[in-house]
Order: sequence, then structure tokens, then C-alpha cells
Amino acid sequence: MNTNSPDLLRSFRRAYSDDGFNPDIATETIAACLQRGDAAPLRAWFAQALAVDIADALDRLEPAHLAAALLLIPAQEQAHVFGYLPLGRQTRLVAGMSRADVIELLGRMSSDERADLFNTLPEGREALLPALAQAQRDDIRNLASYEQGSVGAIMNSQYATLAPELTAAEAFDELRRVAPDSETIYNAYVVDEQRRLIGVTTLRRLILAPPSARLADMMQASPVTAFVDDDQQVAAEKIARYDFIALPVVDREHRLVGIVTADDAMDVMEAEATEDFVKSGGSLGHWPLRMKDATVRLLYRKRVFWLVLLVFANIFSGAGIAHFENLIAANVALVFFLPLLIDSGGNAGSQSATLMVRALATGDVQLRDWASMLGRELMVAALLGLTMAVAVSMVGLVRGGVAVALAVALTMQVVVVVGSVIGMSLPFLLSRFKADPASASSPLITTIADASGIFIYFAIASRILPQFAAG
Repeated sequence: MNTNSPDLLRSFRRAYSDDGFNPDIATETIAACLQRGDAAPLRAWFAQALAVDIADALDRLEPAHLAAALLLIPAQEQAHVFGYLPLGRQTRLVAGMSRADVIELLGRMSSDERADLFNTLPEGREALLPALAQAQRDDIRNLASYEQGSVGAIMNSQYATLAPELTAAEAFDELRRVAPDSETIYNAYVVDEQRRLIGVTTLRRLILAPPSARLADMMQASPVTAFVDDDQQVAAEKIARYDFIALPVVDREHRLVGIVTADDAMDVMEAEATEDFVKSGGSLGHWPLRMKDATVRLLYRKRVFWLVLLVFANIFSGAGIAHFENLIAANVALVFFLPLLIDSGGNAGSQSATLMVRALATGDVQLRDWASMLGRELMVAALLGLTMAVAVSMVGLVRGGVAVALAVALTMQVVVVVGSVIGMSLPFLLSRFKADPASASSPLITTIADASGIFIYFAIASRILPQFAAG
């Protein structure tokens, strides 16, 4: 062993602290081990560290170092660690592996991760299938056939099934037999001869039951399920609602075809939250990559549509200013308050839209709640607008006198109410027409509020200022 091995082992230990795991320290240590040709500390850490921590550290390595480090992981854990790497990284790694190594890796991966990886492989991937076991070939073809975004695309086919006539003792023996090939045995699914799901039992229930008790008498009948062609968010929401470890997936004949586990549901919820944030920022649709992996072309394509569209939408703001140019020329002080007022309307609208998009996404609010939410939003917006109007009127007195202060204060009150109502209502409107409420992006709300704010401001000013001038 290299004389530096104890120091390297201490470096791995420094990666752990009360604040959690620091992958950067582990990555630096892995790179140092590889550069010095000292594999002993690496093997020791790989043998005791959690797979997700190993993957997090490896993901920060250069491709050559990553490939070399993977070879030092024990064979039984290598596929587990590999599955935690981002899918794009997995695909690039497989491209540099021999056919034999790829086949061995696919054979060890969990069914859902294997299908996801297989779908990303380039043309010619079908040539790999004959070298796999028949059950693995059928499993890949089956899982890879489901549409992206469906429950079938994220489900796992490694689950435990039991016959209803088994006793608790016999069920234990069966679970012991299938445990090595199952994603989880904490839930076992009771099926009939046609594989129709008729019940579910838990490991806890089996432990507490008398050994002679029959599953048919102790199982939970009519369990909560998801259909294989449902949207994947349906499965994630049911797992969250019922605190499930796994959710059974059935076809339309109620035959059990797979399970969705809690960790897969968390990935779905994270992806949905990311997509909502992306849309709320004015970018288009599905975001398949991590930000640091996104190419210039992808970033451009995702962001250009809304920006170009909103450029032309802002023409209405320019038209409003042009329409009142004589008023502006006669009262230059009005220009000072223009950015302040229209930004306040946009900010209030963005706040309302963000709260409402989140409420609709979590199910806290339904379409039928629009009227009650509108009434409450009007009261809140009126109070907010009044507070902001009082504050800005003081500046108005100093900059333009009583007339300008009154025009600015009234405008602030109105634009905050209008912006808030627009921001609150647009997500409802999009939901009503089956569109994603997250498309009510901040840039869109701001553009609408800006255009309306300009017309409101100068319309109020054109009524008030001439009266004060005449007086």
C-alpha cells in the first residue's frame, strides 16, 4: 500500500460532518487516489460508503477518472452506484464500455433503471438483447414500450406476489425466496391465477399474524392502485397522500404489472416542480437535463419563444405612452413615477400568480374556488395598494405637488388591485382550458400588468391634472 494511504483514508472521513456529506472533498480524494495509483483507500471507502454518496462524488470526476473508479467498486454494488448517476452520464459511460461489460451491467441493474438506460442507447441497442436472460429481455421490451410521462415508464417489475391461499408462515418462506430479486418486500401483493390484484399485505402484518392465518383473511382487499397508462404524477400524488412505500400498478383488466416506489415518486415530484419553475420563469416545457449539462442550443430553444413573443406584447406599452405624449410633455414629473407604478403592478401580479400556481398544483385550490379566491384577493390587494399608495404619495408631493401625488396614489391603488387579479385569475383560466397553470409565467404577468398599468396611470393623470390646473 502506498505510504499516503492513511492520509487518503482520513480525507474520505473528512467528507462527513454534522452538516452531511461533502461530495467535493470525496471527489478530490478519489482523484488523488487515481493519480497516485493507490487503489486501497478507494476500495475501502467504496466498501462502506452509501451508493448515493459514491455516485454524487463520482459524478464530479472527469470521464476517464469516473470510468476507472467504477471498476474498483465491488461487482454486486457497481450497478447500484451506476443507477444513481444522471442518465446522460450513464449513456456516455456505456458508450465507452465493451459489449460484454454493458451486458453484465444491464443484467445487474434494477428493472426500471435498466429500461431507462436502454431507451437512451443509440441505434443498434437491440443487438444487446439476445445476450441477456429471456426474462430480462422481455422485461426491457415491456417497460421500454410505455409512453414517457406515464406510470408505466417509471414503474419497477421487481416485486413480490403471493397467492391468497398461503398461510402467514408460508408467505414468509416465499418472501425469503424472492427477496434477492425484489425491489421491496415490505409490501407483498396478493394475486389470483390470472394475476389480478386482489389484495396487499405488509411485512409487519405477517409478523404479527398467527403462523396459520391465511392471507385471504388478513390482507387488505381492494388496495389503492394506479393504472399503467395514467400520468406519472397520479402515482406520485397517491404515494404522498397515503404514505406508501410502493404503489401497485395495474392494467385496465386489473392485472398487476408493476410497482412505483417512493423514491421514484420523489423523482417525479422533483421533475414536476422543476418544470413548473421553468415555466414560471418564461421558459418552455419539459427540462430533461440538469442545468449544468444543458447545451447552449437547448437553453436558447427553451427561452427564445416567450422572449420574442413578449417583445411584441410590449408594443402595447409603447402605444400607451405614445397616446399620452402631450400629457407627458406638459407634466414631465409623471415620467419619474412610471417605472415605479408599472413595476408595482407586475410585482403584485407575480406574487399572486406564484401562490395560485402552487395551490392549484398541490390540490389546495380547485377551479370551483375561483370566486371565493377572487373576493379574498380583492381585499388583500386593496389593503396592499392602499399601503403602497400612502407611501408613494409622499414622494409625489415632493416631486410634483398635490395633483401629481393624488394621481400617483390613485394609480398605485388601482394597478396593484388589477395586477393581483390578473395574476390570480390567469392560472385558473389556463386550468379551465386544460393548460398547465405554471404557464402563467412571471414575464407574461409582468407584460400584461405593464401595459394595463400605463393606460391606467395616464388615464387617471389626464383626468386629475387638468382639473387642478384649471383650479
